[in-house]
Amino acid sequence: MGINRETSANNLSLKYKLLDLVTSSWKSQAIYVAAELKIADYLLEAPKTTDELAEKTGTHARALKRLLSGLSSIEVFRQVDDDLFEITPMGKLLCSDSNESLRSWALWWGTNLWQTWGNLLYSVQTGESARKLISGKDGFDHLKGNSEAAEIFNNALVELTRLAAESIVNAYNFSEFDTVMDVGGGYGELLITILDKNLNCKGILFDLPHAKVGAKKRFKQAGLKHRFEFEEGDFFDSVPPGADAYILKSVIHDWNDEDSRSILENCRKAIKPDSRLLLAEQILPDKFDVLSNHQSLARSDLTMLAALGAGERTEAEFKALLKSSGFSVTKIVSAGPTFSVIEAEPA
Repeated sequence: MGINRETSANNLSLKYKLLDLVTSSWKSQAIYVAAELKIADYLLEAPKTTDELAEKTGTHARALKRLLSGLSSIEVFRQVDDDLFEITPMGKLLCSDSNESLRSWALWWGTNLWQTWGNLLYSVQTGESARKLISGKDGFDHLKGNSEAAEIFNNALVELTRLAAESIVNAYNFSEFDTVMDVGGGYGELLITILDKNLNCKGILFDLPHAKVGAKKRFKQAGLKHRFEFEEGDFFDSVPPGADAYILKSVIHDWNDEDSRSILENCRKAIKPDSRLLLAEQILPDKFDVLSNHQSLARSDLTMLAALGAGERTEAEFKALLKSSGFSVTKIVSAGPTFSVIEAEPA
């Protein structure tokens, strides 16, 4: 029987494609190491040799060159000649002192989430959090008493929120509200964007104690400290009353249905009859296709599974969850490639 050369070539192409997918974790770990060493900060000053960078970072010069060469192949840095490297536009996103930075997310993914993803099989087999398997702690309890990890986590959320905040605020009309409460909003990056675009609005940021210092610093930097207050608390205990709108961005996807219902029921107790509940969340499609935004949704969904035993939801699942918590969905507004704003009122 003759060999079908076209079929053989296609199979070989698929094998290389799968091999690239299987081994792609090298990229995230290499980027994490560069972020940890602050290489982007040093290269922002001027191109440098590996010997110069090794001296600044306390690393092995030859090994560092291999890291930089690898990162040059994926556009994070650029190899100018044999031993000289410079920063690229993508590499600038790893600088520590930049409003465009993704450095904290690279650090979080390369440490905390790296260990968690290594135990994805456990989460798929059980539906439970792999992070809890590793740390023995539920939810975000691993941040309590660990100020360094909490700071990296909250800064990482600031970076991710910046990617979606503008689209969320442009998609939904916040101008009708006098007071907006950001429930579980970390350092308040979304609330900052809301207040910046709606000058007559005041904001309340409600979160755990570990977010307080960082949040106050961010609002001061944004020139908004006079229009904001921080309320300390746990949304599993209660949510403060008094706001015209309660917005929860990427909060409900952190929790299973039972825990999510507890959060939403506390919002229901706090909310006024004419106020609105807003969920800024990613909505899963009923059917996945080979699309970049579907891949982004799948990554987020599986991250929530492994990290928290939770996940993203479809539109029908959000409606059912809100209905069981005492809310009725009034509209859903698309806010970018994956995010939507789900507006609900007390039922």
